[in-house]
Amino acid sequence: MTIGIVDSGIDSTSPEFSGRISAASRDVAGSRGLSNSDSDHGTNVAMVAAAARDNTGIMGIAFGATIAMFRADEPGSCATADPNVKDSGCKFLDSDIAQGINAAIAAGARVINLSLGGSAPGTGLSNAVASAAANNVVVVISAGNNGASTDPAIDPNNPDPFAAGLRAAGNGNVIIGGSVDANNVISSFSNRAGSEATWFLSARGERVCCVYKNGSMEVVSNADGTQSVYVFSGTSFSVPQIVGAVALLRQAFPNLTATQVVDLLLRTATDGGAAGTDPIYGRGILNITAAFAPQGATSLAGSTTAMPLGDSTGVTSAAMGDAATAAGSGIKAIILDAYNRAYQVDLSAGISPARIAPRLAPALELETRRLVMGTDQYSLAFSIDDQNHASRLPWSGHLRLSDRDAQQSRVLAGRIISRLSAETQIALAFAQGTDGLVSALQGRSEPGFLIARSPLDDVGFQQDSVLGAAVRQRLGPWGLSLAMQRGTTLAGAPYQSATSAVPQNRFAVSNRFSLVADRDFGALRGAMGLTWLRESDTMLGARFHDGLVAGGADSLFVDVNGQWHIGGGWQLASALRGGMTWAHSGLAAASGGRLITSAWSLDLAHDGLFDEADSIGLRLSQPLRVESGGLALNLPVSYSYSTLQPAMATETLSLSPHSREIDTELMWRGALQNGTAMVSLFYRKNPGHFAAMPDDKGMAASWVRKF
Repeated sequence: MTIGIVDSGIDSTSPEFSGRISAASRDVAGSRGLSNSDSDHGTNVAMVAAAARDNTGIMGIAFGATIAMFRADEPGSCATADPNVKDSGCKFLDSDIAQGINAAIAAGARVINLSLGGSAPGTGLSNAVASAAANNVVVVISAGNNGASTDPAIDPNNPDPFAAGLRAAGNGNVIIGGSVDANNVISSFSNRAGSEATWFLSARGERVCCVYKNGSMEVVSNADGTQSVYVFSGTSFSVPQIVGAVALLRQAFPNLTATQVVDLLLRTATDGGAAGTDPIYGRGILNITAAFAPQGATSLAGSTTAMPLGDSTGVTSAAMGDAATAAGSGIKAIILDAYNRAYQVDLSAGISPARIAPRLAPALELETRRLVMGTDQYSLAFSIDDQNHASRLPWSGHLRLSDRDAQQSRVLAGRIISRLSAETQIALAFAQGTDGLVSALQGRSEPGFLIARSPLDDVGFQQDSVLGAAVRQRLGPWGLSLAMQRGTTLAGAPYQSATSAVPQNRFAVSNRFSLVADRDFGALRGAMGLTWLRESDTMLGARFHDGLVAGGADSLFVDVNGQWHIGGGWQLASALRGGMTWAHSGLAAASGGRLITSAWSLDLAHDGLFDEADSIGLRLSQPLRVESGGLALNLPVSYSYSTLQPAMATETLSLSPHSREIDTELMWRGALQNGTAMVSLFYRKNPGHFAAMPDDKGMAASWVRKF
């Protein structure tokens, strides 16, 4: 960037500006050259704006900028400077300042520094500032140093007339610079914002380091052995800090217009004094960090879909385990803010893994009782909240009833099975998966394990508000079952969205349709089924931002299971579920996003181990797991400010975990002392498919007696 400065000249031999003084620089008020032995004002202004980053002395705000200096002090005026005499020192004619502004425009300056002040500008000077605005150049002007003045002819509560007049001519491209101290308190000498508060921005102008002599920072040795440096103060030195900030912004974001840069710096200022724009601090205090940060609504480059930085990129499901934590290696993309500035973000940093759901406590903490009744034609089974505990939870039980209705009914889950004929049965259920319904229609029984669950009802995520229906028809030796289920997807972790102040954990409904054929082959009972799962805005329970994947997903599962009565009361059973999931087309999701999943179990059970009513079972199982695959995301990976278009590339987000949960459980149930007893021993290796999680092991025992 080229910074235009209209001032009293510059020390052109200083190493702080070596190789960075524009060849267009010149004396516009005479033919004296740039160096001014009578005034270092222009040099100090240039130091604050752009002194080199050279590991010595001071460093300017825009330390790599080119300086176009236009010396405009009236010949001889700086030599008569007397700090004790009002209005003494360098004088600047409007015509010379105007000539300097026009020369800076011609030199390609993107911002012009006017650390000058005085009376209202003439027409020629106002026209020069208007020309700068028309040429997309920002102009920054000193507010004045009359803040402590008691002269009735001077108004310290407003910028001086020079600044106010040029701001009015600048068509939104002018900032007036005031001064604050090290504590961001308005300097006593600085003119206040007053009627120009909308365009007034403060920066550090009090005790700014440092004066140079012979090309290096001047250090003074004191009589007491200490050393000091000379510092300077004034709104003249607030302005070059704002000017440096403008140069940095226009270098980093070449798409910004002068008006946008002015708006950006004023909008991102740190508030000072009274809240909001006020007559002392105006818009506030310069904050370059905030100005560089994305502002307003953000979206993926090339997309119109908003993608706020505070949003979750995604929340994975239980079947994906620790895949999200491994994604920290980086899925990079380019976003644009409200000013169409491009930023690279790591999308994987916003992905949260599913929380590992505890198994033991939920299985034991609710005191429930079961109500079962029936005849040859129908059967009813309900799970009832015996202590009215679940109905008082915020979610009001599985039925999603009102608090009053839930307290009255206290039904947690239930199913109704009716035999329409010798060949046909139907079943309805709530808060229970249809796989359990089909199993009941088939007359299949299995040990009731607490921890190690069957893969046949595992889709990799949890649901609530579940409603299901199934019908089974006997066709000779075969049984054919059709089942339908509808439920609300529960997120594996809270999902944060700008559209909601509260993180979400429930998403739209998902529907399942299953077709299962079963048959007995002597002592072997086998079944094979197909399940289609359709999710409206999730993918196997995972929720991703709409800017990445929109429209949910479809899954197809193939199930095979069998039970073999091997004699002596022993039974061997196994179940296997394999699936494929693919995302619907989205705004950024490329075709080819696929997941391959599997779940399995192997059981050994015995009825009547100690008496006719007890049973013992051993299960080895793996919950549903993504074996391979992920999302192939077509993302913007770079951005051209010349064409205002992104370059796209495919980034792969793997959703396969780096570990595998294996569950082992030994369960015994039976009668004991006029009640029913249960004992379970379990071991979960890598719970939740998380490699970093310690193994979960323990035991549970219960004894229930009805009175």
